[in-house]
Amino acid sequence: MNEIKATPTNQLRRNSLGLIAVTFMVISAAAPLTGVAGAMPLAFLLGNGTGIPLTFLLLTLVMLAFAAGYVAMSRHVTNAGAFYAYAARGLGGHMGGAVAITAMVSYNAMQFGLIGLLGGISAGVFGQFGLTLDWWVYSLIAILLVGILGYRQVDLSAKVLIVLVALEYIVVFIVDFAILFAGGDQGTGLAVNIFDWQALNSGSLTAAILFCLGSFIGIEATTIYGEEARDPERTIPRATYLAVLMIGLFFVFTTWLMIAGTGAANLLPMLGGLEDPTAHFFILAEQYTSPTISMIAGLLLVSSLFAALSAFHNYIARYSYVAGREGLLPAVFGQTHIAHESPHIGSVVQTIGALVILAVFAGLGLDPILHMFTWISQIGTLGVIGMMCVTSISVIVFFRKAGVAASPISTILLPIVAAAVMAALFVYIFANYGDLTGTTGGSLGWILPSLIPLAAVIGLLLAARLKSAEPARFARMGENQR
Repeated sequence: MNEIKATPTNQLRRNSLGLIAVTFMVISAAAPLTGVAGAMPLAFLLGNGTGIPLTFLLLTLVMLAFAAGYVAMSRHVTNAGAFYAYAARGLGGHMGGAVAITAMVSYNAMQFGLIGLLGGISAGVFGQFGLTLDWWVYSLIAILLVGILGYRQVDLSAKVLIVLVALEYIVVFIVDFAILFAGGDQGTGLAVNIFDWQALNSGSLTAAILFCLGSFIGIEATTIYGEEARDPERTIPRATYLAVLMIGLFFVFTTWLMIAGTGAANLLPMLGGLEDPTAHFFILAEQYTSPTISMIAGLLLVSSLFAALSAFHNYIARYSYVAGREGLLPAVFGQTHIAHESPHIGSVVQTIGALVILAVFAGLGLDPILHMFTWISQIGTLGVIGMMCVTSISVIVFFRKAGVAASPISTILLPIVAAAVMAALFVYIFANYGDLTGTTGGSLGWILPSLIPLAAVIGLLLAARLKSAEPARFARMGENQR
């Protein structure tokens, strides 16, 4: 396999991340505490109620099916472009270009949406301590701090994210085990059957899947750090499986105990009676532990969102770097910082973009959560699901073309399952985007999801331009970088 030799001005910092660092940087994007406190009450209420733990268990199996092919290919392609590189090596440079630009749009959308969510939640959390500032001030502070971390060497971001994610897990487990040791609600206690298929199909299973799937977004990013990981052929596969299992089993365990702590029969009436359903976890924290733990959980919710912002910032910077290095974007994007060996140009451009979006939403007086988060973040979810579908197909084609000996289960059967599930979800979200985001009745309901296919078309055109100008470089798109 031909390798592109990097010069000192366009090479990422090698051998700087181990298994734990890669795993926690990926899990930080999933924001475990944000999922528990923010998404799960809505999943219970709008999804299938007590069927959520089983939904998570089944989605964990789907993610493991996706990971099987993803990991198999990671042993043959090490490239910070991740989805882009796999698409390019499996389906050709044109599809690689489409995925590269789709990835940049998708992760930027997630980043922009989370900026609004962090600002809105921070205003409420810190307001109870008398620190009353506009939501956009907190968002601005977060953008600047994330930008500084992204500009510097990657191991600095890793150290910060490991601490923040570990604290998230600790505070949730404190509440989990408090419920466990107390025996749960006095009515049904811990007698909640997580394998209840009838509960799985109650309510809206589709809504439940969408909410739960959001908690796995980010697990695909292990390969983004392949060029910076120590022993990537071993570290990346292990980190991928470890991230899927840590997220999946964590949410199965925690949602079971959230139901047990409330009482299965009381769950939906209780959530429906709350003015803000996302207060559910904090009510449980105060009931089974103390007001202090509930307050700490609120503060850690802010840090959870900050960790997710930092993770997505790193993804965007690396996709920009690869797109510049391999000829899709101007060459300046393909340079790294001389001292930090970080993709600093992509980091700076992403920071500027975040500041512009923040100024627009704040200037128009739009709500940071109902508008900035809800409208924009689902664009990212749609894009990632689409890229996971394309990547699963790429795995199948890559191993057939390369003639590499590999298990048909991990390179054919499981990728087919993953591609089918992701394709169905993509079509559903695209068709129902307005209902899912509250943009029904206006043009935003079709304009916003259309940004994903538009990004893919732009990527195709950029790849076609590269093929016409530099056919040899086009042929090397997505090549191994180790």
